[in-house]
Amino acid sequence: MGCDRNCGVIAGAVIGALMAVFGGILMPVGDMLIEKTVKKEAVLEEGTIAFQNWVKTGAEVYRQIWIFDVQNPEEVAVNSSKIKVKQRGPYTYRVRYLAKENITHDSETHTVSFLQPNGAIFEPSLSVGTENDTFTVLNLAVAYHNTADGVYKVFSGKDDISKVAIIDTYKGKKHLSYWPSYCDMINGTDAASFPPFIEKTRVLQFFSSDVCRSFYAVFGAEINLKGIPVYRFILPSLDFASPLQNPDNHCFCTEKIISKNCTLYGVLDIGKCKDGKPVYISLPHFLHASPEIAEPVEGLSPNEEEHSTYLDVEPITGFTLQFAKRLQINILAKPGKNIGALKGLKQNYMVPVLWLNETGTISDEKAEMFRNQVTGKIYLLGLVEMILISVGAMMFTAFMISYCACRLKSIK
Repeated sequence: MGCDRNCGVIAGAVIGALMAVFGGILMPVGDMLIEKTVKKEAVLEEGTIAFQNWVKTGAEVYRQIWIFDVQNPEEVAVNSSKIKVKQRGPYTYRVRYLAKENITHDSETHTVSFLQPNGAIFEPSLSVGTENDTFTVLNLAVAYHNTADGVYKVFSGKDDISKVAIIDTYKGKKHLSYWPSYCDMINGTDAASFPPFIEKTRVLQFFSSDVCRSFYAVFGAEINLKGIPVYRFILPSLDFASPLQNPDNHCFCTEKIISKNCTLYGVLDIGKCKDGKPVYISLPHFLHASPEIAEPVEGLSPNEEEHSTYLDVEPITGFTLQFAKRLQINILAKPGKNIGALKGLKQNYMVPVLWLNETGTISDEKAEMFRNQVTGKIYLLGLVEMILISVGAMMFTAFMISYCACRLKSIK
């Protein structure tokens, strides 16, 4: 009996040890399997999950526009008074609902070229008015929207998964030809997806053709989006900082008087890519901008929650599952002897014209598919690993204690 009992206890301890060891072995093996699968499915080629979602986004993307309606144009023109504006909106359009066009693959350079149609459908139910509403604003002709954006050429990731979706050329160029040095480079992706296996310490770079420049985003928080853990990356204030705060922005300071020797922050001159027109971009309501810029304007109320830009990225695949791109278009108005409306001005005005909020969130259907095919399997694998290790360790400990107790009892 004693032998049978001891043998049973030892067998239980061995089984527990084997379970724990198997769970430990499963961790690196499971990680290797996950990495292999993700690298396969993240490549931009026919048949992969990434390609399917890249060709046509699985999210409803909307562009909301708020117009700054000037309430006192005569006072400003005659007396150079403060500009009183009233925000009106949103006027909402559904965009990016068209699939990418003219997709061609280059197996030698491992790149994919495409055009992105710029369709827009007005959504009355999500808007405060109609497209026939009238406003008093500066000339809106500076905001250009072509029928298609591109041609883009991006890396497919076939030979190097760390380069997937990164832009190689835009309209056949690696540089925009607007600004000197690296400010002119087309860096990063188009923000729809990033290379997989994102770390919190990573800086994400993406290119926005609307404003002819690249931005970068840094980790802000870890959140749960429809049952999927994602990393929220945010646009830091340094993206719009003065060259004194962020030397990388020195190219966007093109003059010394209005910018006060490039010490003002929060707005960037993009006039060179808008046919020389005095167009400046900022965050909505001059969020994070120098107080002097907003001082001549009444009716603004910057808010971090409503006016910041963010990207919610699933860290394992690098897919962007939710985003909000928020930018404001401003026009510089300064005294002009030959223009009647500007003769009475005694100061320069950074006049807010409109701000836009382009948002997209993965649909419930796509989120369920993503959970089933990606995060659900990863979670299940991790759960099995932890159960094996925990149960095995408890069994080993319990049976070893029992064995030691039996040995002590037999000695007595």
